Amino acid sequence: MADYPFIFWAFLALCCSVTYRSSDYYKRHKNRNNSDKLLGDDADALTEDHKKAHTKLLKKYLFVYLLATFADWLQGPYVYALYSDYGFEQHEIAQLFVAGFGSSMVFGSFVGGIADQGGRRLFVIIFAAVYLASCLTKHFKDYNMLMLGRLLGGVATSLLFSVFEAWLIKAHSDADLPKQCLPKSFSWAAFGNSAVAILAGLIANHIAHSAPMVQVTGNIHKGGYLNPFDLSMLALVLCGTGAYFLWEENFGGHSEEEDEVGEVGETETNDKRHHQAWYSGLQKALTTTMRNRDILLCGIISSLFEGSMYIFVFMWTPLLKQLAKKAGGSDELPFGMIFATFMVCCMTGSSIFSIVVEKMPVEKLGIGVYAVASLAMAIVALEINDTVSFMGMNLFEMCVGMYFPIMGTMKGGIVPEDSRAAIYNLYRIPLNFIVLFSLLTDLTPRVSFFLNATMLLAAMVLQSILSKRRLESSSSSSITPQDIEPLVEAV
Repeated sequence: MADYPFIFWAFLALCCSVTYRSSDYYKRHKNRNNSDKLLGDDADALTEDHKKAHTKLLKKYLFVYLLATFADWLQGPYVYALYSDYGFEQHEIAQLFVAGFGSSMVFGSFVGGIADQGGRRLFVIIFAAVYLASCLTKHFKDYNMLMLGRLLGGVATSLLFSVFEAWLIKAHSDADLPKQCLPKSFSWAAFGNSAVAILAGLIANHIAHSAPMVQVTGNIHKGGYLNPFDLSMLALVLCGTGAYFLWEENFGGHSEEEDEVGEVGETETNDKRHHQAWYSGLQKALTTTMRNRDILLCGIISSLFEGSMYIFVFMWTPLLKQLAKKAGGSDELPFGMIFATFMVCCMTGSSIFSIVVEKMPVEKLGIGVYAVASLAMAIVALEINDTVSFMGMNLFEMCVGMYFPIMGTMKGGIVPEDSRAAIYNLYRIPLNFIVLFSLLTDLTPRVSFFLNATMLLAAMVLQSILSKRRLESSSSSSITPQDIEPLVEAV
């Protein structure tokens, strides 16, 4: 049987060493005798003003974003357990989960466009309110009320994975920060998200068993598995409050038509934005995506990777239990430690990204990450033994830690600002189809992980095509000083 504690501490040591290697402290220590190389290759590009502005922006973004992800991570491990504790059958629980992903797919298709028009900060606050309402419904032992909660949760999930990122990218643009600041921000966000996940798992595990669940009155309950949802509501209140006081409002960038209107006055421009039809954002996002091959490729790649990630979330537990039984051990595994190991590997991946991105474009880096992720899923699917499969899972989690800053940076340069949140939610439609397929079919863990390996291999091929297109586009549009010198001499 796999030695899970040893593997956890080994990966934790690796994470600490890689994180130190990626830190500015390491760079200052390495170049302490050469002040001109204080920040390596970025020394000439980042001034002190840029660094201060970026640090200020990053702090207020992470405060709000990490509270949102903390609230999300608190709930995740106990949704199924709560429904089961209420006495619902497995097919009823499956229906509730399908409703949640279906809601995310349907409402998410147009809510992003509304956020682009109505304001990203406003919709972060709406996210906090909607997710809080979803948590409140968990206190009712009533199928219809729980179904409403799943529908609200699907809307909140769509906002979580689109509006926050859209706000961050526009905030970088508004602050006139150099382009190399954006990958750093996404790397910090991915690292912080993994750290928050570990903390949320430990806290939720403690408070979920601190007191038994009891009936208050009628169908209303408290305590037990409801405690993590109550703490999540507090985090959501702080998240919405932080966004209101710390963030500036930003919208999708103006189209050419809006720019012309802007000459008349900002008030008239805002009136035009707010009086657009509710579906106009979705319509524009769909048209833009289908006409621009780079945007389309980016969306397919993200759906394939994140779809494989969700299937992994559903299937790692039954596979490890199955392999433990096959090895003659107990299927009562240390799930908390296993989850913590996964999150440590995610943190390691985000630190590796911050090191490698200084030497390699994110488009090329993505090719290698998807190839390694495909190999990792193939290793898991072979089911050699629980140790080998668990190591393959951790290798995949490292790729997950690298994926989010890679994809965030790519989308920041590819997706147009005026429809950013709408297109991000459009990307989630095929993702939700993949998730629903995995929920509604009775695939074995082995088949599921081979499916993951295939999807990731396809993502690698598409990333190669996208990388080539981006490189050709960059080469054709760039003008260097060497190109200008002959023209000057001729004049």
